[in-house]
Amino acid sequence: MNKFVGAHTSSSGGVYNAIKNAEAIGAKAFALFTKNQKRWEAKPLDTKTIDKFQKMLDESGILPKHILPHDSYLINLGHPEEEKLQKSRTAFIDELTRCDQLGLDRLNFHPGSHLVKLTKKQKEDVEFLTKVENECLDVIAESINIALDKTQNVKAVIENTAGQGTNLGYKFEHLAYIIDKVEDKSRVGVCIDTCHMFTSGYDIRTREAYDATWKSFGEIVGFEYLSGMHINDSKPPLGSRVDRHHSLGEGEIGLDAFRMIMNDERMDDIPLILETIDETIWAQEIELLYSFIKE
Repeated sequence: MNKFVGAHTSSSGGVYNAIKNAEAIGAKAFALFTKNQKRWEAKPLDTKTIDKFQKMLDESGILPKHILPHDSYLINLGHPEEEKLQKSRTAFIDELTRCDQLGLDRLNFHPGSHLVKLTKKQKEDVEFLTKVENECLDVIAESINIALDKTQNVKAVIENTAGQGTNLGYKFEHLAYIIDKVEDKSRVGVCIDTCHMFTSGYDIRTREAYDATWKSFGEIVGFEYLSGMHINDSKPPLGSRVDRHHSLGEGEIGLDAFRMIMNDERMDDIPLILETIDETIWAQEIELLYSFIKE
């Protein structure tokens, strides 16, 4: 088995601090924000910061492909308003550029939200809902194509969502729809969040359910696009469409799903990132996950 587990560590005080914080918990992978995730603007990365990040990364032994940067939560690549869409696209291009400057090869992001206020009747009208969602997915795919055309080297990694509110990406079909419309397939991937997967309706708690869900993923999206995972238990139940993470084994998913992930070769050599709610036990959770690997 070739597993690389870590957590989304703090880069407060400088992006290189995410490396130090990852090492402190025994991580072999990590995620980070390359700028303040709650602000649009950010000071450009200077040469000193980039050099320090790369030096510390070399010394840590963690490979760039096992790092999964996350973009700003403000970005909505499917925004229905032109001005806000352009603002999101500009910010996304900046995020891809920052990753490239740091020598990182992927950027994780939530696909986007259509923000249409639907009535109960409209939500239950499958044809109407599909039309609204597909129109937004088209905009998201166009946003990705524009961003990839203006940047280089970094893969745009689409994260599945719980489907809370008007967020898209809660179906494997959404991820496949976007990928199909991305022109450069070599620069697009997906990140599967186990909590989001579960609360959007994909069960992974038993061997039968786990195999069925991942079979569906392989057929609809394809494992060649799996570029990272977020390893989280879930507070809400299956299919609740609510995004609330929990510590491993403390939520509705339970430990068996994570035991299966750690022994699944399809999850080898990608960043497996904890976003569980208690960072004080991340070191123990990392140790727990590695203990699941069968000799």
